[in-house]
Amino acid sequence: MTIRPHDWLMLSPELLLSAVASLVLCLAVFTSKAREKALAAVALAGIVGTVVLLAVLWNDPSRSTPILSGMFVVDNFSIFFKLLVLLAGALTVLSSIRFVGDAPYPAGEYYALVLFATVGTMFMASGDNLASIYVALELMALSSYVLAGYFKEQVKSTEAATKYFILGAFSSGVLLYGISLLYGFSGKMGLADLAAAFASAPASRILTIGVLLLLFGILFKIAAVPFHVWAPDVYEGAPTPITAFLSVGPKAGAYAILARIFYVALPHFAADWKLVVAISAAATLVVGNVAALLQTNVKRLLAYSSIANAGYALLGVLGFDHGGIPAIQIYLLAYTFMNFGAFALVIFLESRGYAGESIDDWKGLARRNPLLAGVMLIFLLSLAGIPTTGGFIGKYYLFAVAMHAGYGWLALLAVLASAVSAFYYFRIVMAMYLSEGEAAPLESSPGVAWSAGLCAVMTMVIGLAPQPFLALIARCGL
Repeated sequence: MTIRPHDWLMLSPELLLSAVASLVLCLAVFTSKAREKALAAVALAGIVGTVVLLAVLWNDPSRSTPILSGMFVVDNFSIFFKLLVLLAGALTVLSSIRFVGDAPYPAGEYYALVLFATVGTMFMASGDNLASIYVALELMALSSYVLAGYFKEQVKSTEAATKYFILGAFSSGVLLYGISLLYGFSGKMGLADLAAAFASAPASRILTIGVLLLLFGILFKIAAVPFHVWAPDVYEGAPTPITAFLSVGPKAGAYAILARIFYVALPHFAADWKLVVAISAAATLVVGNVAALLQTNVKRLLAYSSIANAGYALLGVLGFDHGGIPAIQIYLLAYTFMNFGAFALVIFLESRGYAGESIDDWKGLARRNPLLAGVMLIFLLSLAGIPTTGGFIGKYYLFAVAMHAGYGWLALLAVLASAVSAFYYFRIVMAMYLSEGEAAPLESSPGVAWSAGLCAVMTMVIGLAPQPFLALIARCGL
C-alpha cells in the first residue's frame, strides 16, 4: 500500500481527533478529580478542530479521490455523516461534565473512549472497502462496549456492557462471515470492484447468503428488528450521556455504511435485500412502538422509541432512486437534536447515577421548572412527528420516498406507527403538566443546559426553515 501526502491530508480530521483522545488519556494521569472539567475542554477543543479540518476538506477539489489504495474515500457524503457524529460527540461531552464529575470514576478514560468511538464512526462513513469498514466498525464497537459498562459498580451498567459485548461480538461474526463469502466469490474487497464483479455474476445461493449476512450484521448496529434485543437493556443500564450517544452517533455511521455498501457495491442484489429491509422496517415500526406503550421506565421507553425510529429511516434505504439518501440525512439530522435533547433533560433528573428513570419522576415538572418542561415538550412533539418540528420534516420526506418507491403499504404503516407513538410520548407530557409531583429542586448543569438549549433551538429551526439544510444535504449525496 502506498501512502501519499494527499492521503495524510484527507485523514487529518481522524488523525487529529485520535491524537486528542490520546492526549486526554495522558493528561488524565496528572489531573485531579476536581480539575477533570479541563479534560472535557480538551476533548471539545479537539472536536472543534476536527470540524475546522473537515470544513477545509469540503473546499478541496481532490477530496473525492480514494485514498490508501482505495480503502477510504472523503466525499461530501462522508463529510456530512462525520459532522453529524462529531455533533453527537460534542453533545455527549457537554452533557457528561457534571454527570461524570459527580461519579466516583475517572473522567479521562471516559472522554477518551467517547473520542475513539467517534473516530471509529468517522472512519465508517469514509469506508470504501469491506475490510476498512469492518475495522472501523470494531473500533467504534469496542469503545462503546466499555462506555456502556463504565459505571462498573452499578449492576445495570455491568449487565448492559456484558449483553452489548456478547451480542455485538456475535453480530460482528455474522458480518465478517458475510464479508468472507463475498470475498471468496469475487476475490475483491473494494466496493466499486465488488459492483463490477457482481454485475454479470451468475445466480448463486451462497452469494445471496453472503449479502444477507452482511445486511444482518449492519441491521444489528441500527437496532432493527429482529436484531434489536440488546438495545433496551443497554440503553437503560449505560450512563445516560452514553445512552444518548449510542442512540444517534453509531447509528448514523451504520446508515452511512448501509447506504454505501448496498447501493455502491451490491445494487445487483437489490431484489433480495430490499425485501428483507422492507420486512425488517415493518417489524421494527410495529415492535418498537408497541413495546414502548408498555414501558414505565423513561430510558427504556426512549430505547424502544429509538428502535421505532430506525424503522422510519429504513424507508429511505428502500427508496434510494427516489431521493432516499437526502431523506435519511435530514431525518438523522433532526433525530440527533430531538433524541439527544430528550436524553439531556433526563440527565437533569439524575438520581444515584441514573436519571429520571420512572415516568413518575416527571410529575409536576411544569410547576417546578416551566422552561424545562417546555423544552421537553418540544422534543416529544418532534419525536411524534408533529408539524413545525424537525421530526415532522424528516418523517414527511421519508414517507414521500416510500410512496414514490412503491412501498405505499409501508408508508401507511409508518403513519399509523407515528400515531401510536404520540400516545406514549404524551404520557410524559401528561405527567409534566397534569400531575402533582414533589417540589424537589433540580440541579442545573451548564453543559446539559447548553446541550438541551441547542437541541431545542435546532429542532424548531429545522421544522420551521428546512430549506437551508435541504440545500446543503443536496450536495452530500453518494
